[in-house]
Amino acid sequence: MPHRYALVIALALSATAIAHGRAQTPAPRAGGAKPTAAKPWMPPRTPDGQPDLQGIWLDNDATPLERPKALEGKQFLTDEELNTLKKNAARLFGGGLDSDFAGGDNFFLGALANPDIYTNRNSTGGIDNITLREFDNRTSLIVVPPDGRIPMTPAGQQRRLADNASAFLAPRSHPPEGPEELSNFIRCISYGAPRLGGPSASYHSYYQIVQTPGYVMFLSEAFHDARIIPLDGHAHAPSQIRLWHGDPRGHWEGNTLIVETTNFSPKSRLLGSAENLNVIERFTRTAADRIRYEITLTDPTTWERSWTAVVRLKQSQEAIYEDACHEGNQVVMSTILAGARADEKIKN
Repeated sequence: MPHRYALVIALALSATAIAHGRAQTPAPRAGGAKPTAAKPWMPPRTPDGQPDLQGIWLDNDATPLERPKALEGKQFLTDEELNTLKKNAARLFGGGLDSDFAGGDNFFLGALANPDIYTNRNSTGGIDNITLREFDNRTSLIVVPPDGRIPMTPAGQQRRLADNASAFLAPRSHPPEGPEELSNFIRCISYGAPRLGGPSASYHSYYQIVQTPGYVMFLSEAFHDARIIPLDGHAHAPSQIRLWHGDPRGHWEGNTLIVETTNFSPKSRLLGSAENLNVIERFTRTAADRIRYEITLTDPTTWERSWTAVVRLKQSQEAIYEDACHEGNQVVMSTILAGARADEKIKN
């Protein structure tokens, strides 16, 4: 999407205690009168009576997926540490320096390291491409396990490293010789579902939710992927049917939409996982402009145990436009594969 934002560093959340899981007690009224308890916020309803999640939503969390080693054992930042992080980000990415683009977790990590100027050999643009990002006191999106780290198995770690290399997120031993050596999103096939980690909060990070009786649809700005989720209680597709985004089924529990997805394609490759992946997503509208998006992932062949991350989706008045990325993109493919073709000429 061709949005270009000047970097805006959001103010600290006014309810810091909420981020720490603490409730505030109202001050007593004069004369000893007991305060009236505030009514809990209730989401609006669709015509068929379900909580209304519809609209355009933005994932702009600056919080990294995994807790950085430098913050090991620290689940939350203090307000002072949070303010320092924001000041560092404003200096590095606010326009006064010629810093590189800081996509994904690099935005937080760059502000945490606070170098004289931020550089990234994988950068494809300058700071004018940085999307609005919001800091809060959290040090990782992962809330389970409590160390904020993905509990990889050795085999899962090897697959994740290979996936990172195919996306140029890790060193490669040689240039890619063909498109099959590139990741799904480099090839413009799909970012995958759910979209978590990496560039998910950096660019192409808008979503539209549409509800009809019996269905909910999630449209991603990235590659205009549309997930159509039935809510009719039908069983999942037979196990031999495998899909890029898996086979989702949803239902409501109170004000929360719960979506379980199975039957992923072996080529889906989400953070090292594949056909054994099981995903449970929980969408809860907590305010007029917020959805709490909780994601639990399970794959015994990739992770030692299930793990959970929480993303805060923010309502936006922006429109979603076409992201015209397609698998046959000649400029992208010919440029990436030119390195191997040059090597072949030298060898021959």
